[in-house]
Amino acid sequence: MTLDPSARLEIDPLIDDPATRIIVCCGAGGVGKTTTAAALGVRAAERGRKVVVLTIDPARRLAQSMGIDSLDNTPRRVRGIEDRGGAPGGGSGRAGDGRPAGELHAMMLDMKRTFDEIVEAHADGERARAILENPFYQSLSAGFAGTQEYMAMEKLGQLRARDEWDLIVVDTPPSRSALDFLDAPKRLGSFLDGKFIKLLMTPAKVGGRAGMKFLNVGMSMMTGTLGKVLGGQLLKDVQTFVAAMDTMFGGFRTRADATYRLLQAPGTAFLVVAAPERDALREAAYFVERLAAEDMPLAGLVLNRVHGSEAARLSAERALAAAENLDEAGIVDQVPGKTGVRDAAAVSPESPSAGRSPAAPPPVGPSAAGTPEAVPDPPEAREESTSLKNAPEQTTEEMTAGLLRLHAERMQVLARERRTRDRFTALHPEVAVAEVPALPGDVHDLAGLRAIGDRLATGGSAAAGAA
Repeated sequence: MTLDPSARLEIDPLIDDPATRIIVCCGAGGVGKTTTAAALGVRAAERGRKVVVLTIDPARRLAQSMGIDSLDNTPRRVRGIEDRGGAPGGGSGRAGDGRPAGELHAMMLDMKRTFDEIVEAHADGERARAILENPFYQSLSAGFAGTQEYMAMEKLGQLRARDEWDLIVVDTPPSRSALDFLDAPKRLGSFLDGKFIKLLMTPAKVGGRAGMKFLNVGMSMMTGTLGKVLGGQLLKDVQTFVAAMDTMFGGFRTRADATYRLLQAPGTAFLVVAAPERDALREAAYFVERLAAEDMPLAGLVLNRVHGSEAARLSAERALAAAENLDEAGIVDQVPGKTGVRDAAAVSPESPSAGRSPAAPPPVGPSAAGTPEAVPDPPEAREESTSLKNAPEQTTEEMTAGLLRLHAERMQVLARERRTRDRFTALHPEVAVAEVPALPGDVHDLAGLRAIGDRLATGGSAAAGAA
């Protein structure tokens, strides 16, 4: 059973549309967001777009797939895109419309480096150095909750402001919940421009005993906790930090709000990525509802790793029934296959080895014809040969029964995935879906990313017939 054509997500029109400037791939962890983002980037570049893919995946699979030794906070050109066709520029051969290939760049978010760049861009040299060397800032920039998501938004805003690429594909952070990508930037922005920072700034501005008394009253519990982490220099570090950052706090909230509005703009498209599993699709449903509540443009759902079968007409029930019939004693031949024939040949008078014990080693030494000496098999080869001879052979009926059971298991998986998908589409019939059939192996190069892109472009029409 395949998707209704009216409910299919059309990928090529989305990435070909020059009005589409940002595609955000979001969803729960482990559902293939990074691979989907990279495949979209490859396909869009080979169809004429100038693309940059921003990934936040710590496994660095994107770099390996794109043939880049390492990704960092600077976009790097991906080679091989321009060599894909017959028209000028290379990749136009895939599109078949004479368009030259575009370009593909890739980068990996460096959370701390992005934070440092913000400081360097909005503070003079001496103040920037004081901030970057401050222990409180170093803790905040390296591991504060929500910093990664906030910096992903910052980097997206920077890339869009440069206007160097006509399509930006974003692979969202591998958060425990997909909703963190939308919530965390606001949380960090509120922190940097909220009551907590104002509280920290008060003693720095007031100074003296009055300021210390105010800090002790308002933050006694927090200083106790942070003091265990940062040590006795906590108050001094905090005062130094807020004094140096005083002029920058408002900008964090302003930029976060600006990027949030950018995500709501018509040129942005969200793709929710999921696997055909209950938990992943439940998370996808939550995210779809959240995007609607935030008035963010949802393009559709990408359903990854969908299993299929070229023998789908044979149901699991029929396959199991046929396997049971073959297992019945009256049908399965209990004679040990060809083993008896081979054993008989081994002792046949016409056999070249007749008269020689099967366990006897081959003759060693010069033959009558003067041929070279025969070298005996090594012990491991003799052991393997013996184990193969002793292994029971399967009859054709037994192998067929085993294959039928494997097919029945595959059809049960297909049925479970279809039920899970149908529950989602019943709840959200307005969401277009593209199914990506499961590949036999991992994606580790551009060819694999192209294969994913091809499957994305079918919008699910190949899912039923792919293994």
